[in-house]
Amino acid sequence: MAAIDPIIYSIPESFESKRLLIRAPLWNDGVKVNEAVKESIEELRPWMPWANNIPTVEESEINCRKSRLQFLDRSDLRLLLIRKGTDEVVGSSGLHRIDWQSRKFEIGYWVRTSYAKQGYITEAVEAITNFAINELQANRIEIRCDERNKRSARVAERLGFTLEGVLRNDKYDVDGSLRNTMIFSKVRGVEFPLKI
Repeated sequence: MAAIDPIIYSIPESFESKRLLIRAPLWNDGVKVNEAVKESIEELRPWMPWANNIPTVEESEINCRKSRLQFLDRSDLRLLLIRKGTDEVVGSSGLHRIDWQSRKFEIGYWVRTSYAKQGYITEAVEAITNFAINELQANRIEIRCDERNKRSARVAERLGFTLEGVLRNDKYDVDGSLRNTMIFSKVRGVEFPLKI
């Protein structure tokens, strides 16, 4: 099968869930993202290597602009989670480590501390999963998390993702020790319908 350059794909830049506007990053989102990261840095540090240091507003803006460019060239589809009726960033998610030929995507996510334990991430991941299935014709969707990150694993379990296994000593943790990675997935024809 001939490979198609993914830059040609028309992909919606935003969609909604019950409480969230889920959208690609835009220029000048850095300030809002920076506020969310600063508020949540202690909760992010154990799981996110990029959270070792609090970014400056300029660094957050650069990160958002790079994410915008990656969205446009389809190499990574980062999505900001914006609470409807406000301009407040609830968290960040997206579709990463994309294999366009096999239509495989990995969903990553983090939530702002003041919005934790309110179901926002479960709601967002469900909407992003449906977006990947319906808009991007996903054949496989993965969620990977540190085996110790029970809250992240519960999101995958609540949404019907199957635990395929645990990769032992798979990655270095933020403190430099080896960690285990849980791999959850949904696969077309098993957890969601076959293409027609």
